Amino acid sequence: MASDTPQEARYLKFPNSKPGSGLNKFSSTLTREHDFPGAQAMLYGAGVPNERALKTYPQVGVASVWWEGNPCNTHLLQLGKEVKRAVESQEMLAWQFNTVGVSDGITMGGDGMRFSLQTRELIADSIETVTCAQFHDACITIPGCDKNMPGCVMGMTRHNRPSIMVYGGSIKPGYSNLLKKKLDFTSSVEAHGAWTYDTLKNPNDPSQTKDEILTDIERNACPGQGACGGMFTANTMATAIETLGLTLPGSASTPAESPEKMRECSKVAKAIKVCMEKNILPRDCLTKKSFENAMVMMMALGGSTNGVLHLLAMAGTAEVDLTLDDFQRVSDRIPFIADLAPSGKYLMADLYEIGGVPSVQKMLIAAGLLDGTTITITGKTLAENVEGWPSLRQGQEVIRSLDNPIKPTGHVEILYGNLAPEGAVAKITGKEGMKFTGKARVFNKEFELNDALNRGEIPKTENLVLIVRYEGPKGGPGMPEQLKASAAIMGAGLKNIALITDGRYSGGSHGFIVGHITPEAAVGGPIAVVQDGDIIEIDADKNTINMTSVDTVELQRRLTEWKPPPMPVTRGVLAKYARLVGDASHGAMTDLF
Repeated sequence: MASDTPQEARYLKFPNSKPGSGLNKFSSTLTREHDFPGAQAMLYGAGVPNERALKTYPQVGVASVWWEGNPCNTHLLQLGKEVKRAVESQEMLAWQFNTVGVSDGITMGGDGMRFSLQTRELIADSIETVTCAQFHDACITIPGCDKNMPGCVMGMTRHNRPSIMVYGGSIKPGYSNLLKKKLDFTSSVEAHGAWTYDTLKNPNDPSQTKDEILTDIERNACPGQGACGGMFTANTMATAIETLGLTLPGSASTPAESPEKMRECSKVAKAIKVCMEKNILPRDCLTKKSFENAMVMMMALGGSTNGVLHLLAMAGTAEVDLTLDDFQRVSDRIPFIADLAPSGKYLMADLYEIGGVPSVQKMLIAAGLLDGTTITITGKTLAENVEGWPSLRQGQEVIRSLDNPIKPTGHVEILYGNLAPEGAVAKITGKEGMKFTGKARVFNKEFELNDALNRGEIPKTENLVLIVRYEGPKGGPGMPEQLKASAAIMGAGLKNIALITDGRYSGGSHGFIVGHITPEAAVGGPIAVVQDGDIIEIDADKNTINMTSVDTVELQRRLTEWKPPPMPVTRGVLAKYARLVGDASHGAMTDLF
């Protein structure tokens, strides 16, 4: 028998060096034989220790959304290092890389917030780009702040290689010794509303000035590392993505600075190997059933309206048919049971102490409200993942029983009408009522409303519907969140106010608020022609939002006479985003068309 050829001999020595033969089926494109000697030289230079590792080890990208200057993200580099160490202990090569991010909390209320939503696309672009260009065999992503999570999932879904997300975790609760109470990020922005309307007082010491009180809140609201602690957008998306099956169980509720979060980083190495061995891909987990489950958790826990935008975009990327009407259908049947901030008093750290997200999932599966058959990255079903998890602790008050909900249906309402013919998203917990009628007061940009609030010009004497327009995906551009205004109104106690916008609200926003009005003003939607004094009626029972004082003929006349304003930016990343982005009712995606 003829002896083996040099090529065959090499395959016998390193059998996994043949493309598609092992867990390194993508990276072996570069590392087989001498097809890409330059690539192999560079890989040795980057730290590959020997020929065996080069030829046989799978290569795993570890993508963290790390940068300094934001508590949600500042610790992610360290989490990434632990993931890298654990991956390498499994005889795999781990390559850390970064994506960009923007702090929603720091940019809130300023021009910087226009850059926030588009980072979701940049993050997805970065993960897709590096994974595919570098021939990585698998991907582990580590996000922190709001847009990070959907951006990571969209990137993972695009390249569709074995992937797991590790959520950076929530921040600890803050505490004010001055006020003797817990704080979170929204405490600072809501306190500013009370400061503006001169109602910020310390009941423990009436002699303290409002400046002293606000300074104390600012100093203590964010005591360390991790994302904002309530059921705001970061925790909403982490919970949804855990429910979709793309994280280890418990990832969403494990605090950022806890030992358990570091243990999760260690465990993820074995988990990604299971994904590779069983060829479990992101799109295997992202099914219509799993998105239904994510919506169920969102409604039960009172999640952010941004969850609608991001779930639509994630589903669109995965080519799963998900619409605004699906959210309404799920909201109609799922009770709102979580007493979590912003509308409630507890934080994610409190939920963690009573069992965390898996314990809630376990309860909802037992009740038949959550489908436990969906597949997850562990190779097990959702029900199997939580089967051994403890049930919710007896006597706890964070999560109510299903027969004693805060609201018998979900808090997210999808509205239609002559003001939003293609849909709008309302966050209505029931505490503020289900209907609101008032006179329109129109602001063409968020800063105009913020200035009016800072001057104390919004009265408490009549029902007003404050309209902020030209802040949609194209009009902002960037669809900025408007927590500063909504929080100021709550802090000032302006209960005679409803807020509506073609932009977005933060997960920390609450009150009678409606966002994502589509079509947006910048493309000539009806919100562009609302005038001061028009009567606006919002009815969450009927799921309508209308200008009741404007008939069809008058509305058409105004729309015919409307002329688009000049674009606020014409160059740079925001101008490019405005040209590419779709509407909010389809997730504000840039790659939909």
